[in-house]
Amino acid sequence: MQNRFGVIFDMDGVLVHSNPTHKKALKAFFEKHDKEITDEFLHNEVFGRTNKEWIPDVFGDLPVHTINEMANEKEKVFREIFNPVEAMVPGLKIFLNMLFDNEVKLAVATSAPVENADFVLSALSIRDYFDVILDSSHVKEGKPEPEIYLKAAEAIGFPAKKCIVFEDSLSGVESAIRAGAKVIGVTTTHTPEELSDCDKVIDNFHELSYQELASLF
Repeated sequence: MQNRFGVIFDMDGVLVHSNPTHKKALKAFFEKHDKEITDEFLHNEVFGRTNKEWIPDVFGDLPVHTINEMANEKEKVFREIFNPVEAMVPGLKIFLNMLFDNEVKLAVATSAPVENADFVLSALSIRDYFDVILDSSHVKEGKPEPEIYLKAAEAIGFPAKKCIVFEDSLSGVESAIRAGAKVIGVTTTHTPEELSDCDKVIDNFHELSYQELASLF
């Protein structure tokens, strides 16, 4: 079967409902460093962005090695308290099997570090579904810049305009739109109203068929 489109997934908030755990890890991290951060700041300025981008926004101009140390500290806390299997978004494996059966090329494009991507995808036993896995180390400019989605689309052999991106964060949605992709919003992090720029909004993967995906083009 020759497909007309590829599918690209963000990871946090899309494959797994991980942002509540990221919030716990971040709050513990900020408390340790004597910083007070609002939920609004987390949702609008942290979720969906790389650590190397948001850490200077909070702590000011820092040496690269200090940013890396702080990022590793926060992500270690996250991995210690997060259970990917319990947090998997409903319908994910059935949906991935449907795409696999239809020979759709699949990619993951996440702002998370490689350690988190390995941790989550291995725990869910879904690595083999994806032709390409891109993490924060693969881009110079994180979301909302379109770089990661342009690279993911190219890696699976499609122009971005022939790809569907699944996203939960506002910065991720903007990134995918700027890349020229179709965007399906997942309501783990934001409301349907906040995701109104998306081509379609879902609560979980039980809600989608292959025909619905194809109809976006």
